[in-house]
Amino acid sequence: MRTTLVIARRELAGYFATPVASVFIVIFLVLLGALTFNLGNFLDRNQADLQPFFTFVPWVLLLLVPAVTMRLWAEERRSGTIELLLTLPVTQAQAVIGKFLAAWAFCAIALLLTFPIVITVNFLGRPDNGVIACGYLGAILVAGAFLSVGSALSALTKNQVIAFVLAVALCFVLAMASYPLVTDFLGAHLPAMTDVARRIGVLERFQDFTRGIVSLNDLIYFASVIVFFLFLNTVILEARRAD
Repeated sequence: MRTTLVIARRELAGYFATPVASVFIVIFLVLLGALTFNLGNFLDRNQADLQPFFTFVPWVLLLLVPAVTMRLWAEERRSGTIELLLTLPVTQAQAVIGKFLAAWAFCAIALLLTFPIVITVNFLGRPDNGVIACGYLGAILVAGAFLSVGSALSALTKNQVIAFVLAVALCFVLAMASYPLVTDFLGAHLPAMTDVARRIGVLERFQDFTRGIVSLNDLIYFASVIVFFLFLNTVILEARRAD
């Protein structure tokens, strides 16, 4: 565990050692703020809550999280440093988890920097801050799920653009799986898949958190997605190492 945390700290420090972190955070905050206040009509709703904000959070994460993960392993493979990393006295699982925790902490920092919106809604009214806290917990879990997907796909290729496109595509499938448009289509053509789609849908799980509901099933779901794709990440690296 100590080795994993050392890797995580080193990777997290690496984000802030370059302009990448600042650019990502600025784009994240500006894009999310613009969507919340303009498309979400935050100030015109006359309601003291953050529903407009949480409506757009998963979609912004869907676009920006793959931008973080596309270089996790693709860049290591392209530059050849992955061989050096995997020859160090660390296991592949430790390297995978360490990199993932660093990226997750980075995304959590970006989310927490949206606190001015929380201050604003508290200044304008009397919101249920417990519900808001649950929404943030859900957003962090969504980021973790998308990060695990992107990390595994980044290990498949040396090309960062391909890693980005693959991650966006798969995360989009997970996000849209429980949408009525999808479930209605499956209900008409593949009824057996309808329940499966609802179970794997990220957004439906996230909406529970935005209502202030933290259920064990939702926590198990996000934990399962993260563990599965991190395991897949380790398997891919093992296969690449054996080549």
